[in-house]
Amino acid sequence: MGARRRGLPRLRRLPAQDRPGDPGRARGAPGLSGDGRVVVVTGASDGIGAAAARRLHRDGAHVVVVGRSPEKTAAVAAELPGSEPLTADFARLDDVRALAAAIAARHPRVDVLCNNAGASFGRRRLTVDGHETTFQVDHLAGYLLTRLLEPQLRAARGRVVHTASFMHRFGWVPRGRLARAFESRPPYVANRAYAKAKFANVLTTRELARRWGPDVSSTCYDPGAVASSFGVASGGVVGLAFRTPLTAFFRTPAHGADTMVWLATAPEGWRNGGYHVDRSPGLTLLAAKDDRRARELWDLSADLVGLAP
Repeated sequence: MGARRRGLPRLRRLPAQDRPGDPGRARGAPGLSGDGRVVVVTGASDGIGAAAARRLHRDGAHVVVVGRSPEKTAAVAAELPGSEPLTADFARLDDVRALAAAIAARHPRVDVLCNNAGASFGRRRLTVDGHETTFQVDHLAGYLLTRLLEPQLRAARGRVVHTASFMHRFGWVPRGRLARAFESRPPYVANRAYAKAKFANVLTTRELARRWGPDVSSTCYDPGAVASSFGVASGGVVGLAFRTPLTAFFRTPAHGADTMVWLATAPEGWRNGGYHVDRSPGLTLLAAKDDRRARELWDLSADLVGLAP
């Protein structure tokens, strides 16, 4: 069975919860709390995204909590006074465009963008935009959001943190065949589609660092096997593993979010353009370090979302 996705209305700002009367101004952005750092976390209504949002808020950041479920997103934001809940369905690129516009209107600077939203689907399906759903939700949507927030990220000399996976090692795609490979034509294999999307995350991390550095840094990481609703809803063998007693040995969402928070906040130790595991350099395929593939994917992604490279 594939992960269930419920159709959502277009992006909307949820009611503020427990907002301070006048949190003050910092870094030129109105109404920011703490030290003024603006951190956007997608996929933050549950799992490691919600855990990261809590940690970052506790450390003093102004967190924009982005999720697909209005109720769950509002519940997480309600725990974090001064945070902003925004909803968007990444299976709809118009939602992503509306999300970027809402963030840009509110914040002239974005210090950190955590591209954490993702899903895995047991059956092949196309989005309303005509793309294979796992590829769009796990890669194209985050790519589009990052591109649209480029002015805000450059203004803050910000960071982009991508949630990748060790599964990217099974997503190898040959040069010159990326467009066909990411369509995931029949026979469709859920784990292979997810692996290719994570491979795309690692390549994008590298190309973003090359194109936007040193003004904007780009990193990615593997959170490990985390006991969360994401795993339970996943398709294929991965989903089966999350529905067995093996989950007793999996990481908690807080543990899985640790490297994300570190990459978002640490002054040093991380590698721009690099893949990280438990706050250390991780091993990737040689193909994931291929600048030619990275450029090819960047150009393909731009074309698919209607942007110039």
